[in-house]
Amino acid sequence: MSTREKELEGVLVEEEITNEHEIVLFNDDVNTFDHVITTLINVCEHTPEQAEQCSLIVHYKGKCTVKTGEYAFLEPKCSKLLQAGLSAEII
Repeated sequence: MSTREKELEGVLVEEEITNEHEIVLFNDDVNTFDHVITTLINVCEHTPEQAEQCSLIVHYKGKCTVKTGEYAFLEPKCSKLLQAGLSAEII
């Protein structure tokens, strides 16, 4: 993470800058709800309720952000989702 200093009303403020990315899960006609839910629990550390909600959003809206963070943190999680047969990408 990098930091940047900014003057605000005569007070020097240090601001933390992060590069937030998202793992977006996409709908498909292959995977079952149970498989998606179980995978989100195991890979993204979702609660069962979170995983179920995400699976429903993906089903009805076509996609859903399932995890946010820095790229280096998300990359191995996205790879595991792909290895489990889900359709996901980091944006």
